[in-house]
Amino acid sequence: MTLSPPAPVPRPSILIVEDDANLRLGLQDNLQDEGYEVATAASTAEADALLREREFELLILDVMLPGEDGYAFCRRLRGAGLRSMVLMLTARTLEEDILRGFEAGAQDYLTKPYRLRELLARVRALVRRVGSPPAQLMGFAGFSLDLGRRQLSRTGGALIELTRTEFDLLVFLLRHQDRALPRQEILDAVWGQDVVVDPRTVDNFVSNLKKKLGWTSTSGFTIHTIRGVGYRMELESMTKP
Repeated sequence: MTLSPPAPVPRPSILIVEDDANLRLGLQDNLQDEGYEVATAASTAEADALLREREFELLILDVMLPGEDGYAFCRRLRGAGLRSMVLMLTARTLEEDILRGFEAGAQDYLTKPYRLRELLARVRALVRRVGSPPAQLMGFAGFSLDLGRRQLSRTGGALIELTRTEFDLLVFLLRHQDRALPRQEILDAVWGQDVVVDPRTVDNFVSNLKKKLGWTSTSGFTIHTIRGVGYRMELESMTKP
C-alpha cells in the first residue's frame, strides 16, 4: 500500500499595508522568515484589490497612509464585514490616538520605532486568536451581537458601526434588561469608576445608540427613560451565549 504524503499545513496569512517601501519590505522578509504567508500593499487602494481576492488572518496597518488614513480604512473595512485581526503601526503616541485606533476596529496598536521581537510576539498572539473557539453571540430584536469580535450586525446582514463605548453600553443594557439602571451605575460599569464624566453623557450615548439601531415604535426592543433615575431596556426576546 502506498501512503499519500500528508497535506501541507496552511500558513497564517498577513497583509501589510505600509507606504514606506523599506519598512514594508523589511517587515515582509522578517514575517516570511517566521513562516507566515505575506502580501503587501503601499496604499489602501492596493489593499482593497487584494482583499477582494482573498481573506487574511491579520492586517498590519500603518496609520499614516497617502489619501485615506489607517483609521478611516480600518473603520470602512469593519463596516463592510472584515473579520481579520488588525495591528496598527504608528509614530503617534498620544493616548487619544491609541484609543482612536481601537475604536476604529483594531485589536492591537504598536508605536514606531518598534522592537522586532515585540512586533513578532504581538503578531503571534493575534494569529492565535484567529484560531480560538467561536465567539459568543447574543441575538436580540433582529440583531446579532458578537461578543468575541465586538461586532454588531443585523441578523444575516451588514455590520453596524459602534464605538467601543457604545458597544459596552449596549452589552450592559442587554445583560441587565428589565431593570431600572441609575445613570451613575451605568457610568461606573461602562466608563469606569475612576473616570469623571457628567452623568448626562449617558443620555447622549443612549440617543446615539438608538439612532444607530434604527429604533422605531415597532422595533423589538425599547430603551425606556426612567425620569430622575436612568434607563431600562426591554426586549421581546433575546438569545444569550
